[in-house]
Amino acid sequence: MNSKINKRYADELAKESSIADIAAAGSLWQAMRREVHARSEFEPLMSTFLQATVLNHETFEGALSFLLASKLDGPVVSSMAIREIIEEAYAEEPSIMWAAEIDIKATRERDPACNSYSTPFLFFKGFHALQAYRVAHWLWGQSRHTLAFYFQNQMSAIFSVDIHPAAKIGCGIMFDHATGLVVGETAVIEDDVSILHGVTLGGTGKVSGDRHPKVRRGVLLGANASIIGNIEIGEGAKVGAGSVVMKDVPPHVAVAGVPAKIIGKPKSDSPAEDVDQSF
Repeated sequence: MNSKINKRYADELAKESSIADIAAAGSLWQAMRREVHARSEFEPLMSTFLQATVLNHETFEGALSFLLASKLDGPVVSSMAIREIIEEAYAEEPSIMWAAEIDIKATRERDPACNSYSTPFLFFKGFHALQAYRVAHWLWGQSRHTLAFYFQNQMSAIFSVDIHPAAKIGCGIMFDHATGLVVGETAVIEDDVSILHGVTLGGTGKVSGDRHPKVRRGVLLGANASIIGNIEIGEGAKVGAGSVVMKDVPPHVAVAGVPAKIIGKPKSDSPAEDVDQSF
């Protein structure tokens, strides 16, 4: 490997190491394009993928619609038709794109395995599933339920993430790894929440109506935690890995166990930002 290209790649990624650097680049999208250009030079084998996914597109929404359509493509609905649906959603509801940018920034800041803004966009299925959900949720709001369910099914089959399109999810969300994540129909996830793999936000059984958890701002849900029923996980709370929670959790406490019990307080007011699963 050419040492000059290697150094340039490292230098380019280092330039995008903070939110302040986005301002210097002009926008998150321009910062991402700079990163991807450096990636392409550093790893020529990936250049065709990087060109098609990012560098061929003038806008963030154009690139994201292309990426999601290529991921969700199937024998029932073509990637071209899926992309048209996605772009329709973006045009009708611009907040979807704003939320996607906030999700990328949240992942870059919280995930120690994420070394650039372009990494979750290109490679993290938790980000991909979240953005596919946002389109499915828009379809649900338009009463296009059959197509919304199709998106949900594709997300489950491709990403191993099952989010009902009627669920309500804020922005600044990080789904870390995401495999096995289940979010029920009446679940609510507020802004700035971090959720690890295997988490279930489920109902207690055949109860109908409002039956799923409400997760408030700043919460961290550890790997394989099960939050069951129409209960509230209070703002800034932390739920330990493998816990089963079936009762309300007060704000700013840490719970763990089966069944989960209060065992202390998180180290900060927003455990979602620390992503510290230790107790």
